[in-house]
Amino acid sequence: MSTDDPRILGLRKRRAQALEAGGAGRIARQHAKGKGTARERLALLFDANTFQELGMLATARCVDVDEHFAGDGVVVGFGLIHGRTVFAYAQDATVFGGALGEMHGRKICQVMDRAVESGAPIIGLIDSGGARIQEGVYGLGGYAEIFRRNALYSGIVPQISLLLGPCAGGAAYSPALTDLLVMVEGQSYMFLTGPEVIRAVTGEEVNAEQLGGGRMHISTSGLAHFVTQTEQNAISLARRLLGYLPSNHLENPLLSAPGVELPNAGEVLNNIVPLDPRQPYSMHAVIEHVVDAHSFLEVQERFARNAIVGLARLAGQPVGIVAQEPEMLAGALDIDASDKITRFVRFCDAFNIPLVTFVDTPGFLPGVDQEYHGIIRHGAKIVYAYSTATVPKLSIVTRKAYGGAYVVMSSKQLGADVTFAWPSAEIAVMGGEGAAAILYRKEIATAPDPKVARARYAEEYRERYLNPYTAAEGGFIDEVIEPRETRARLIGALIALRQKAIVPLARRHGNMPA
Repeated sequence: MSTDDPRILGLRKRRAQALEAGGAGRIARQHAKGKGTARERLALLFDANTFQELGMLATARCVDVDEHFAGDGVVVGFGLIHGRTVFAYAQDATVFGGALGEMHGRKICQVMDRAVESGAPIIGLIDSGGARIQEGVYGLGGYAEIFRRNALYSGIVPQISLLLGPCAGGAAYSPALTDLLVMVEGQSYMFLTGPEVIRAVTGEEVNAEQLGGGRMHISTSGLAHFVTQTEQNAISLARRLLGYLPSNHLENPLLSAPGVELPNAGEVLNNIVPLDPRQPYSMHAVIEHVVDAHSFLEVQERFARNAIVGLARLAGQPVGIVAQEPEMLAGALDIDASDKITRFVRFCDAFNIPLVTFVDTPGFLPGVDQEYHGIIRHGAKIVYAYSTATVPKLSIVTRKAYGGAYVVMSSKQLGADVTFAWPSAEIAVMGGEGAAAILYRKEIATAPDPKVARARYAEEYRERYLNPYTAAEGGFIDEVIEPRETRARLIGALIALRQKAIVPLARRHGNMPA
């Protein structure tokens, strides 16, 4: 066919119409909000000139309006990110506000199916008003098909959601089902019932940002894993995240060039834990001085801040980091921290990312509210996650590891492969003060000065039991090491365990605590 063949010209015209999306006016309004179009966002996400679109000419079949748009409000396809194949879909807010209809949903499902068949990650760029009212049950069915794939493909290929606009009603279940959710502050929001409905039903006054904005979801609900200032930052973050992840559950994460540690890391680590066990220190600083310099990417940074989870590298090897933060609630584990740790451990296990756990916790947070809301049930989730994880599991007790919290945090008995402890570690059923009050109750009560007696018995207990050597003698700790040795010992263990393989017991599935 020649270039002036009417059939070629007809194709070009259809493509040009599709590229116009909802028209110049709606594109201008999108830009006025500081937001890009679907194709502009995909161009930022993928390596230059590698994205190939699928279904560009698909059109809604049952919309009860005069307008019909090629592409039906969503751009789907595949391309390369850092040279690796990735599939993606981007909802187009200039067409019906990005609302989902039959063909729109079918296109998303198609690209999800192709991604799993190809063993490649899926990234969703979400900017939608929800289900398309004009299409009724067809739009609802489309969402159901997407949700089912989110669930069935979970743990097979990484699924990342970038929330770049609204996501209201039942539509919110899709990003909630994916592995990682990135929101944009002041631009994206997510809730099941909007401010107007809440005002009508309960009388509560709240706006969209307060109800379901990025700040709320990163700090209160825990639904968001990251919040960025701009959508460009969100897209850059998605590209960075993929660098820590394999393409699918059958592959290992890609090794990068061996990184270096921060300057004076050994000296910092050897002096970081105070002599006074009641004095806090920064576990973030510990992590930063152990892993490759500037490689730590914290997940859910502002939620349950007494727990720390994130991705990092050790000599170029991606690892998942789990820890407690002594500067928040003394590192005690509560309900939110338990849920945060559990999901991250299972995420890492699903995608062959070794786990490194730094332990400093005095136990589970005491309180009537915690007990009434099921701290036992939520703590049991951590037990379940670590017990069933088959990836290499390394743990380091830096200071306190008391009672049940010691057990659940990747202890040897839950299947940790290699366990280290610093000389500052305190591994026991409880702290010295509490133990003395129980073991020497009568002696303290009859002493001339009960306060002095309690302190003396507490110190005796601390010297006898609250040290890592008792645990090492019993084989619960593999080695007591200087803090400055931590990085080298972890790297050596990771190399030794790189080919670790465990075949889980045959069963349909376990019954994880709810």
